[in-house]
Amino acid sequence: MVIASEGYPGAFEAGKRISGLQEAAAIEGVKVFHAGTSRNDAGWLYTAGGRVLGVTARASDLGAALDRAYAACAKIRFEGMYYRKDIGLRALSLKSRA
Repeated sequence: MVIASEGYPGAFEAGKRISGLQEAAAIEGVKVFHAGTSRNDAGWLYTAGGRVLGVTARASDLGAALDRAYAACAKIRFEGMYYRKDIGLRALSLKSRA
């Protein structure tokens, strides 16, 4: 999943402090990839782009992987962040019909 800044893909504000990354990454099978982030001298992470983070998860099946990825996204916070809540649902629906 992509966590984006409010306004993306149009105009967006950078410089929003990001929290919850350690908690998200602590979920089994989850990896958080940085895309539009920056770090200040004190070590704090901030938004620096429209597509801020990528969150992926592995599990024994697609449903469990989606649950982990969404749980990780819910731990991450910054002002104006958003992510789609329907990613993977179509694939999960198609798989359940097979």
